[in-house]
Amino acid sequence: MKYICNPINIEYKYQFNSVQDGQFTINREAADPSIILFKGKYYLFASMTAGFFTSDNLTDWEFHPLKGVPIYDYAPDVRVIGDYIYFSASKRDSNCSFYRTRDPLNSPFEKIEGSFSFWDPNLFVDDDGRIYFYWGCSNVTPIYGVELDPISFKQIGEPVELIFGNQQEHGFERIGENHISSKTPEQIEETIKGYLRANPGLSEEQINMLRKYLSDSPYIEGAWMDKHDGKYYLQYSCPGTQYNVYADGVYVSDYPLGPFTLAKNNPYSYKPGGFIPGAGHGSTMEDKFGNLWHTSTMRISVNHPFERRIGIWPAGYDVDGELYCNQRYGDWPMKIEQLRMDPWCNPEWMLLSYGKPATASSFEEGKVPSNATDENVQTWWKAESNEPGEWIEIDLQQVCDVHAIQINFADDQLDVVPPDGVTLQNTGSSKRYIDERKHVTRWLLEGSEDGQHYFVIEDKSEVDTDLSHDLIVRENGIKVRFIRCTVKELPFNQNACISGLRVFGTADVKPPQQATNVTVNLLSELDLSVKWDDVGAVGYNVLWGYTPEKLYHSYMVFGKDEVNIGALMKGQPVYVRVDSFNEKGITEGEVIKVIG
Repeated sequence: MKYICNPINIEYKYQFNSVQDGQFTINREAADPSIILFKGKYYLFASMTAGFFTSDNLTDWEFHPLKGVPIYDYAPDVRVIGDYIYFSASKRDSNCSFYRTRDPLNSPFEKIEGSFSFWDPNLFVDDDGRIYFYWGCSNVTPIYGVELDPISFKQIGEPVELIFGNQQEHGFERIGENHISSKTPEQIEETIKGYLRANPGLSEEQINMLRKYLSDSPYIEGAWMDKHDGKYYLQYSCPGTQYNVYADGVYVSDYPLGPFTLAKNNPYSYKPGGFIPGAGHGSTMEDKFGNLWHTSTMRISVNHPFERRIGIWPAGYDVDGELYCNQRYGDWPMKIEQLRMDPWCNPEWMLLSYGKPATASSFEEGKVPSNATDENVQTWWKAESNEPGEWIEIDLQQVCDVHAIQINFADDQLDVVPPDGVTLQNTGSSKRYIDERKHVTRWLLEGSEDGQHYFVIEDKSEVDTDLSHDLIVRENGIKVRFIRCTVKELPFNQNACISGLRVFGTADVKPPQQATNVTVNLLSELDLSVKWDDVGAVGYNVLWGYTPEKLYHSYMVFGKDEVNIGALMKGQPVYVRVDSFNEKGITEGEVIKVIG
């Protein structure tokens, strides 16, 4: 395999989350990824996977169970220091430890004494061998940093406060879907009154702390440090993992413990639109060929707020030292070559399936077949039964040159209990059980030019893998109009659910027209409205940045001719471009300067 399509197709483990009265929510999860290159192999660690993944090429990943470390602790951080991989993870209000191994595939991790309480850890070794540690996950407290003794891993000196939230000036830090908070001051005060009735005697300081915790202050979390050309890049995530605007920002300093200055290009990792949004709490890594990659958390958050996936995108530093990440077509197939790559190349293949007619063997009310072609991971087709052989079919409306198909399976309010005899583990935010049993996801994918005669595209009816976001690639292309996926077997014998049967390639149509009559309007110092005339394109990508040459941010929309961008930085210039795309290609728009 030379291609990925976010979310990447790794094995996402099921989680049994305790709610109340013996009830559970069940969902897959992997989040907070750390990717490193160690002894010629890539290692991916992520929350709630009970293991880690290895790859030789960043496209094919193999799962390995993780032993000897706390797999129920969140935000696993891994770093290479000398001949060792160092590991840490976190549980709120608990002492957390460090571990290390020379060979994670064959040797156990050894524990390093000197633990202390932290959340969302990140270890960093400087060029001179000195070790620094960063942590924090709160809408009240900041990101901290401290130097560690390289032998005992105990703190040298007092922790330094490094990054606080500032949603009054950083639009991208504001909580809520599209940065619009659903909380009101009245709701917050009512919640406080109820808490005081149950907990009388709180001090004024404690009440003020509670008020800030309940407010719309962003969560500042997920630290990750990199060094480039003598500068220290302290990355962090905000405003909350359950929002489509979950992002990674970055501060820069001449010293590992600051003072830090907010970079001009922020947030540098940001994906609010498209099929699956979210690009926060991740890591940045240089591969074997000098390419920079950023991996982060993507959001589903239907069955549970922490129903999350993993995405990988090309990144880099520009000539001015600004850290960027290319997420313009961030959930489309992307080729990862084993050589130096251009991080800004356009996709090879276009989206063919959006809005195309879909039929199915059956469906439940409200879970119609068209949900699999609406480019929304939070909606899905669901079959009426759990019998093998339920199918869904897309009509591309003409014979197309198809190169890639992504099948995205969903879970719909599963009514399943944990296995007998298991003990729920406290993660610091909930009690849960990670299901480590072997499951399978089996299906048959067929194609047809006329809807009568079908051929097999891919047959996974007998596989023993469990890939809920699978990618099928035909580099040379296949001629096909109808694409049918027949579901053979799913975990827990559940009904077939597919949130996206996504088809990529090219069609015999004219390229899209350029977006016309583009208007931009500042709604506030942090909010921008962009509107244009619909020219009949499949979709639009709205790009913006603080100079015309640095349109590093993007928001992909379907079925709309406007979008509100709430991620601006106060006092910074803004330039906008609206690109249109269809089944043939991309047509760039004109760059417009936003005048306040």
